[in-house]
Amino acid sequence: MQLVRGIHNIQPDDHGCVLSIGNFDGVHKGHQRVISALVAKAKMLNCVAAVLVFEPQPQELFAADKAPARLCRLRDKYALLAELGVQRLICVNFTRKFASQSAEQFIENLLVEKLGIKHLIVGDDFHFGKNRKGDFTMLTEAGSKFGFEVTDTASCKMSNCRVSSTAIRQALAKDNLLEVENMLGRPYSIIGKVFHGDKRGRQLGFPTANVLLKRQKSPLNGVFAVKIKTKNGIFNGVANIGARPTINGDRQQLEVHIFNFEDNIYGQCIEVVIKKKLRQVMKFDSLEALTAQIKLDSEQAKQVLNSMT
Repeated sequence: MQLVRGIHNIQPDDHGCVLSIGNFDGVHKGHQRVISALVAKAKMLNCVAAVLVFEPQPQELFAADKAPARLCRLRDKYALLAELGVQRLICVNFTRKFASQSAEQFIENLLVEKLGIKHLIVGDDFHFGKNRKGDFTMLTEAGSKFGFEVTDTASCKMSNCRVSSTAIRQALAKDNLLEVENMLGRPYSIIGKVFHGDKRGRQLGFPTANVLLKRQKSPLNGVFAVKIKTKNGIFNGVANIGARPTINGDRQQLEVHIFNFEDNIYGQCIEVVIKKKLRQVMKFDSLEALTAQIKLDSEQAKQVLNSMT
């Protein structure tokens, strides 16, 4: 799949596509329904199926630390969209200057002049432009003027509840992993690169693979039984997601202890699949107490994972 980073990198050859716009955070079943319609329409019109996303996501610019936690990174989003048949991912740098343009400018300058869209598919709640004045009605009117069609994809619903990134975050907060899996169409996982930590886990007898959660906060916190997918295979383990209050940790990170594993995976991207929550993150009075709890967590995780096979 082609990745276009920034409006300035849109080339004349990129002109003419079927497009959908949104955050696509998590690429859940609702998003998958949109993408299915996008790919089908692109084949019908013999055009490229393209998706436009923003980095950072709009709420991250305007709400900063109060913005909701992401369900996935841009890298994960790229892979998931490619699997669904998207041929081009356009990533627009979302700045205050970009956000200040009018809805009319967004349509004429980007959608018409730069991208030359043939068809646009958006959700029923899509708004854009300064003060979010642009909406589906405006897009339909613009389509009549500039010669592109617009369709709205009805929201994917489950049990009379709309599937959304917000609903998934709420389910994660309640540790309802089965509901999350149903809405995503796959188990929830975190993907990231293993970096060198302070080796504290190794000193305690439980070496960990550390994955920095970058600028985003995690949509879930706690200690979990997990499956770890690496280039070397799939392994069982126990993971701590969040800060490390016992040893004065103040940054969000993922630490995973992989059972019966001694390979060097520094620098490797791993996928940590969340299977079951074991407990909340807590502060212990001593490292000895922490070590004893990690041992209990590991044994419980092994029992949980063995019961799932």
